[in-house]
Amino acid sequence: MNNLSDTIANAFIFAYRDFYRRVSALAENLSEEQFWTKPYPYGNSFGHLTLHLIGNLNYYIGTQIAQTGYVRDREREFTESARPPKAEVLKRLDEAVEMVVSTIEAQTSEAWSTRYEAVGAESSKDRFSIFLRCAAHFHHHIGQMIYLEKELSK
Repeated sequence: MNNLSDTIANAFIFAYRDFYRRVSALAENLSEEQFWTKPYPYGNSFGHLTLHLIGNLNYYIGTQIAQTGYVRDREREFTESARPPKAEVLKRLDEAVEMVVSTIEAQTSEAWSTRYEAVGAESSKDRFSIFLRCAAHFHHHIGQMIYLEKELSK
């Protein structure tokens, strides 16, 4: 990797790992029940948002770039009724983030501009764009999680 490529990779790696740490810290303050509580008739639970982030990263980066074979069930990310333990869900998020990190580390200077196509990501025309879009998506949902944690910890 050249300097710009290294700078891009290092910034993305820091961001994705930082986002994971922030989600984990917020989840730490929630009981198992609170993790899955949907405090309003609209919106999602903290747990379902976490499942959604796992699905998003595993599909857009795992399936499409890292060729992991992950098959996404987006609807289930928001409707999962089995409610796995919080620790298991956070472990799965950590694994998804580390898969993203490994995929970022594998990018060459040329790879960042490699054409990218996926259903639901039509505006992301290259790999750089999808890594950026997924990071922005992750950060967006952290905002919702901050609000949920504050509401549920009252």
